[in-house]
Amino acid sequence: MINRLRSWTRAFFGISTREANGLIILLPMLLVSVFIIPAYHQWQSKQPIDFSENQRKLDSLLAHWPEKKDSLQTPKRITRFAFDPNTASLAQFDSLGFPEFLAQRIHNYRSKNGKFKVKTDLLKLYGMDTAFYNQVAPYILLPDQQVAANPKKETPKTVVAESKPEKFDLNLADSTQLTKIYGIGAKLSARIINYRNRLGGFISITQLQEVYGLDSTVINRLEKKYFIDTAFQPKRIILNQASEKELGSHPYIKYPLAKAITTYRFQHGNFNALEDVKKIALVDETFYTKILPYLSLNP
Repeated sequence: MINRLRSWTRAFFGISTREANGLIILLPMLLVSVFIIPAYHQWQSKQPIDFSENQRKLDSLLAHWPEKKDSLQTPKRITRFAFDPNTASLAQFDSLGFPEFLAQRIHNYRSKNGKFKVKTDLLKLYGMDTAFYNQVAPYILLPDQQVAANPKKETPKTVVAESKPEKFDLNLADSTQLTKIYGIGAKLSARIINYRNRLGGFISITQLQEVYGLDSTVINRLEKKYFIDTAFQPKRIILNQASEKELGSHPYIKYPLAKAITTYRFQHGNFNALEDVKKIALVDETFYTKILPYLSLNP
């Protein structure tokens, strides 16, 4: 039987007697490994696993784990008392509820011979929130406004005709004009202009709320000094031509929706109408209304 198998193997594969002997031995071993190993794994997967030892080790580790106090259980206690920002200590600022970075900023300002003369000087500090300032203002031991050098000497009163304050077009304003608004420095003015350029122009004053770092009080001041020309046409994105990168750079669209738009164009061809954008799952009615002024089908 073995001889016949050997002869058949030699004739079929065209190999020598030694190679045929090796193949006859190797084939059964291969067959065993092909069927036995999967059968063993299947049998092993059905066996119950004992996690008791692992559970004991986990319980032991938890028993020795240092207990961490939850900072939310002991909220920071804030007390209000009269203070002079020119002499108050860091500990006093902390008790009053000043953020650590703001207290340190006041300390650094004083160390460079800086001095607060009136209450509103605190609003000039970068990072001072108007709402927090209004809470601590009654406790600041400084005058509301600077007293004249010679209060007894009265200057003659002159009657000045009231005139309406001049307003400027927000879409034409440069950084020099914006920094004239109290509360806006070089960084914030650059941020407003950069956002305006990325957006394609403001179509509403309320869009200033989307600029990071703009305080609500500062926005109110901007609304009194600036306006949006009703005839202004924002820069539009050509929906059927814009690349994924160009679409994604717009503050309203961003990259997930930009990819969805270019994928839709690839699968269905160009948009026939702007409303076709709503066929994309990421676009709802509210968002469509918001982005519509900045979209165009063709140049």
